[in-house]
Amino acid sequence: MGGVKSLETKRLILRPWEPEDAGFVLDLYSRWEVQRFIGNHPQVMREFAEAEERIRVWRTMDYPLHGAWAVQLKEAVQLKKAAQLKEPLQSKSTPPLAGTLLLKSIPASGETLPLQPSGDTEIGWHFHPDCWAHGYATEAAAAVLAYALEGGLDRVVAVTAPANAASQRVCRRIGMTHLGQTNRYYNALCELFEARAPRTTLP
Repeated sequence: MGGVKSLETKRLILRPWEPEDAGFVLDLYSRWEVQRFIGNHPQVMREFAEAEERIRVWRTMDYPLHGAWAVQLKEAVQLKKAAQLKEPLQSKSTPPLAGTLLLKSIPASGETLPLQPSGDTEIGWHFHPDCWAHGYATEAAAAVLAYALEGGLDRVVAVTAPANAASQRVCRRIGMTHLGQTNRYYNALCELFEARAPRTTLP
């Protein structure tokens, strides 16, 4: 449980979620600006118990390469603009969490619920608004995509709501190819991106 491989980039540590991270998870997913593109009927998280359950599910993902990472900054930095009055994400002495990076099975569209696995693997990310426009999503997603393809996956997809231009920019920045719109997944019309492992040629 909680056994995803930790990854490291220049500015970030991607590590397993821990039960004590539930406060951040509630803060993240209680925000409409984070939730508005998630699912066909977006709803904000309201209860601490929901955050605890979300972490429990993430920690029990058991496919060898699938996982959910807590994205943590290496250094404690002040992310908020001076004009904002809200409290910092966490103590200034603690490098703050920035968001979630996911590598998981993506469900196929279908007429019955729960939706069944499509056989494809998707990459996704959800970041705290205080951490937008710093390049953290691109940096973390690039690390997980490389981990997936180097680990043996031939193909990884990403899907976004048609209006989610920010996530579409991240997909392009990490080298994914836009394949147009699809309703293949989630019973929803999505913009589809994919990345494929480089082909090796025999001598």
